[in-house]
Amino acid sequence: MSRSPRALFAARLAELWHAAGNPTLQRVAAASEARMRATRAAGHGRSPSVPRISDWRAGRNVPSRFESFEPVLVTLVRLAEAASGPVPFILSNRSAWQRLWKAASAEPARPTVTTALRRDIGMLIGRDAEVRQLLETAGPGRVVSIHTVDGMPGVGKTALVTRVAHLLSDRFPDGRFFVELNTHTPGQAPADPADVLATLLIDLGIAPGQIPDSLEARRDLWRDRLSDKRVLVVLDDARDHAQIEPLLPTGPRCLTLITSRRRFIALDNALPLALDTLSPDGAADLFHRLAQRDPGGDNTAAVTEIVRLCGYLPLAIVLLAGRLRHHPAWTLTDLAAEFATAQDLLGELDTGDRAVRAAFTASYDSLPPARQRLFRRLGVHPGPDLDAYAVAALNDIGLTTARHELEALYTDHLIDETTPGRYRLHDLLREYARSLAATDPSGERADALDRLHSYYCHTAAVAGRYLGRLTRPGAQENVRPSPAPDLPARDLRDVAEALAWMRMERANFLAFLDHAASRHQQSRAIALIESLASLLAWDGPWPRAAELHRQAIALAQRIDDRLAEANSRVDLGTVCQRTGNHHDAAPALQQAFTIYRRLGNRLGQANALNGLGSLHYRTANYRDATNLLQRALTIHRDLGDRVGQATSLAVLGMVHWRSGDLPRAIDLLRQALALSRDLGNHHELYVLLNLGMALVDGGDPPAAIDVAQHVLTVARDLGNRLTEGLALGILGLAHQRGGDLATAVELARQAVTLLHDAGDPAVEAEALNRFGVLLAETRQYEKALAQFTTGLQLARRIHSPLEEARALEGLGRSRASLGDTATAITELRNAIAIYQHIGAAETESAAAYLTTLQQDTDNG
Repeated sequence: MSRSPRALFAARLAELWHAAGNPTLQRVAAASEARMRATRAAGHGRSPSVPRISDWRAGRNVPSRFESFEPVLVTLVRLAEAASGPVPFILSNRSAWQRLWKAASAEPARPTVTTALRRDIGMLIGRDAEVRQLLETAGPGRVVSIHTVDGMPGVGKTALVTRVAHLLSDRFPDGRFFVELNTHTPGQAPADPADVLATLLIDLGIAPGQIPDSLEARRDLWRDRLSDKRVLVVLDDARDHAQIEPLLPTGPRCLTLITSRRRFIALDNALPLALDTLSPDGAADLFHRLAQRDPGGDNTAAVTEIVRLCGYLPLAIVLLAGRLRHHPAWTLTDLAAEFATAQDLLGELDTGDRAVRAAFTASYDSLPPARQRLFRRLGVHPGPDLDAYAVAALNDIGLTTARHELEALYTDHLIDETTPGRYRLHDLLREYARSLAATDPSGERADALDRLHSYYCHTAAVAGRYLGRLTRPGAQENVRPSPAPDLPARDLRDVAEALAWMRMERANFLAFLDHAASRHQQSRAIALIESLASLLAWDGPWPRAAELHRQAIALAQRIDDRLAEANSRVDLGTVCQRTGNHHDAAPALQQAFTIYRRLGNRLGQANALNGLGSLHYRTANYRDATNLLQRALTIHRDLGDRVGQATSLAVLGMVHWRSGDLPRAIDLLRQALALSRDLGNHHELYVLLNLGMALVDGGDPPAAIDVAQHVLTVARDLGNRLTEGLALGILGLAHQRGGDLATAVELARQAVTLLHDAGDPAVEAEALNRFGVLLAETRQYEKALAQFTTGLQLARRIHSPLEEARALEGLGRSRASLGDTATAITELRNAIAIYQHIGAAETESAAAYLTTLQQDTDNG
C-alpha cells in the first residue's frame, strides 16, 4: 500500500536524521537557528523550534513554508556528510525535497479532531469543593470564559482540570482540546505558541499548506474558526501571558481552563482558583484509597503522621501510597516511623520523573540566577516564616528588591503568603531549599545567618526600649550594626508596634535559638534569649520563660560570660516573681547583684536592686524594700538611666501606699508616670494601674475610673490579658467605693477570670480577696468564703503575707456574719498578727472590727 505524501515526507526526514547520526532535537534546532540568523535579515522569518521539528519528523504536520524547513534540511545534510560521507541524492537534493513538501502540503485536510482530552482519572479525592466551584462558574450562561488554576508543584492542578473538563465535555460538542505547554517538563523547552496553533489548526481540519506562517495570523485564524463554535480548551502548565494569549479563543461560547505554577495576575477577565494542599482528612482519605489499606485501628494515627510529613501535597501522597501498595509486607506504622526519621524526605519520594524533587527542580530551574540564590537563602532561614526585612538581611539586598523578589516567588507558588507581607515555604519546599542551600559555600551560609541574627537582635533591642522595664547592661555590645549600610532597619515607633513585631517574630526567635543551641553557638543563643526577655515578661508563658533564662545562665557559665549570666539571672528573678516563685527569685537576683558588683557594673547593680526591692514589696517586707529601691534610684539617677528611675519610683510609690503614706505614694507615682510618658515605654501602664489604686484609697473614685478605663482600652488593643484584668479590678474597686456594688461585683468577677488565665498568682490572690469583699458586702457570704479560701491558698503558696492576711480577715468577717463567731475571731487574730508584722495599713481597721465583734459576743 502506497504511503501518503505527508507520511513519505516524515519517513524521508527520519531517514536523513538517521544518516546524520541521530542528533538531538535541541542540537538541530540550535544549528538551524544559527544558520537562519546568518542568512536572513534580523527578524525575518521564524526559526524552527524543537516541538515544531519533532512534529515534522513524526508526521503530525508539515512545514507551512519551505523556507522555514530549509535550515533544518541543510543542517541535517551537513551532519550526514560529516558522519558518513556523500549523502544519497534523494535525501540531499533541495528540489526533490521541495517537490515532496508541495505534495505533502497539498494533501487534503484530515478529519477534524473533536476530543483530545487527557484520560479521565474518574476519581478525584479531597477536591469536591474545587470541582463544584469550577462547574458552577463555568456552566451555561456564565460570563467568565477563562479560568486559571494555579498552585505549587505537585498540588494536583492538572488532575483537577482534567476531571472538570470531562465533566463539562458534553457542553462543548464542537471540540475539546488538551494542550500540553511543557513549561516544567524535564528535557523539553516550553511550547512555542506558534507551533501549538499550527497543531490546533490542523486538528480543526485545516490543511498544512493553508496555515499562515506568522504567529499573529495563526492566532487570528484560530479565533475566527472558533467564533461561532462551542469549544473547550485546556492549556496545561502555562508559562506566562505571552505564551497563552495567542491561544485563547474569543468566541462567546468557548471555555478555556488554564493550569500554571504562576499566578496570572495580568490576565484580564480570567477567574483564578489558587489550589492549596489537601485538608488533613482529604489527604488521609487519598492515602487510604491509593494504598489500599484498612483505615481503622492503629493505621489511623500512622496515616495522619504520614500525610502530615507529606505536607498534605497530593503528589507526595500518591508516590508514597504507591510504594506501600507494592510492598504488602510493610505496615503503615513501619512506614510512618521510617518516613519520620528519614534524613532525606524528598529522597523517600523519588520515583524518577514523577518525583517531588523533580517537580520542584523544574520550577527552580526556571528562576533567574538572583532569584535562585534567594530561594536557597530561604533554605538557610531556621524559622517558619519571614518578611521583606528578614529577606533583605538574609540575602544582603535592599528592602525594595526583597519585596519584589518575594512577590515573584509568591507568583510562582514557591512560597505562600500567610498574612499580608509575611511568607512561608511549604514543608517539602523548605526541605528542597535546604538541600540546595547545602551546596553553597559554608561561609556564604554563615554570613547570611550572621546578618539575619544581627537584624533580629537589633530590632528586638529597639522593641525592648518600649517593652522593657530596665536598661540591659552591655546591650550596645550585643546588638551589632547591620553588616552592610544599605540593609534596612525596621522602625518601631511605639509600644503597639514593638509588641506586634515581637509577637510576630516569636516563633522565629525560638527556632533560631534551637538552631544556635544545636550547633553550640552559645553567644548567639544567649543573645536570642535576651532579645526575647521583654516579650516573655509581657506575654509569658512564664514557666517557659524561666526555662529559657535558666538555659541562658547555663550557656553563659559554659563560656564564662559573667555579664550575660548576671543579665539572665535578673531576667529569671523577674519571671519567678510573676509566677509567685519567690524561693527562686531571691537567689537569682542576689547572685546577679554579686556578679555585677564584682564586674563594677553599676547599671546592673541598680537593676538587681530594683528586682530585689520589688520582691520584698511582694512579700510585704516594706522596710527592706524601701532601702533597696532607694539605693537603686540613686544609682539610676547618677547614671542618667530614666527607665530604671521610673521603675524604682513606681515600686517605691506602692511601698508607701501599702505602708499607709498615701500622699507620698501618689507623688512618687506621678514622678514615675512623667518619666514613663516621656520615654514612650509600656511601663506607663503599670504606673497608671498603681496610681489608680492609690486614687481609690485617696477618696477620688472618678479619677481612678478615668485612669483605669484608659489602661483597659490600651490593654485590650495590645492584647494583654494581665493588664486588662488589673484594670478591671481597679474599676471594680472604684465603683465599690462609689456605691455601685452591682457593677463592682461584675467587674471583679471578670477580673478574677482574666487574672487566673494570665498566670500571675500574686495578682490573682489580690483579685480573689477583693471579689470576696464585694460578695460579702452584697451579703453573698457563702460565695465570699469560697473566694477568700482560694485566695488564702494562693497567698500561702507564693508566700504573700499581705494577701494571706487579707484572706484571713475576709474569712473572719464572713464567718461572723454567718454566726460562726469563734472561728471568725481566730481568723481575725491571725490576720491582725500578720498585718502588724509587716506594718500594713489594714492593721487598725481589722483590730477595730475584732474589738467590736468580741464586745458584741461578750454582751451576748
